[in-house]
Amino acid sequence: MVVALAVHGLVLLAVSRSTPALPEAPLRTIDVFLYSPEPPPPPPPPPAEPAVETGGGAPASPSVVNLPPEPPPEVERELVAPPEPAPEPTPRVGIAPLPTPTPGQGLGGQGTGTGTGTGQGAGPGAGTRTGPRNLREPRPDALRPYHPREALRRGVSGTAVVSCRIRQDTVLDQCRVLSETPPGQGFGAAGIAAAVAEYRFRPGMVDGRPDFDLRAVITIRFGRNAP
Repeated sequence: MVVALAVHGLVLLAVSRSTPALPEAPLRTIDVFLYSPEPPPPPPPPPAEPAVETGGGAPASPSVVNLPPEPPPEVERELVAPPEPAPEPTPRVGIAPLPTPTPGQGLGGQGTGTGTGTGQGAGPGAGTRTGPRNLREPRPDALRPYHPREALRRGVSGTAVVSCRIRQDTVLDQCRVLSETPPGQGFGAAGIAAAVAEYRFRPGMVDGRPDFDLRAVITIRFGRNAP
């Protein structure tokens, strides 16, 4: 056993001191390019030190105001007189042979005289005239919306007489109150409102032509017991 151990020890010592052979590898050529890097940019200049006195520079030039040119002086104009004055027209007395669009001038006169006289005259002429005609008159129940509220609530009836102008389309306008019974209950204003909204009249006629100067007089009764 001693001999065996000695043999193993020698074998291990020989193995540990031996150098293994490296495998052979092919050699490769590598091209290497050397270049110089670009120089870095120069550093920025240091900031300028502030001036002790602020402002400066040349003063501003004065403003230039452009004025319009002055007008040339007026020169008095001389009016040249005609060599001979125009002849004055000869006035004519009497009646012109033809009428003129404008009245003419005439020479007046003075005189004295007195006289009196009486007489009668007659001439042909005739004309026809008719008054306004009522085309639409509302029923009593249609006038109820125009009855003054306070009077209607207390059961008070009333009457209004109004005068209105008749338009060409038979509508009434420009109405005014002639009378109201009882007064102070609002029947006058109610009569005007009812006349404009509910009544229609044909204007009066003079010789076959409408006469819009004739006004319609309407009596409007509110309530069954209206006077």
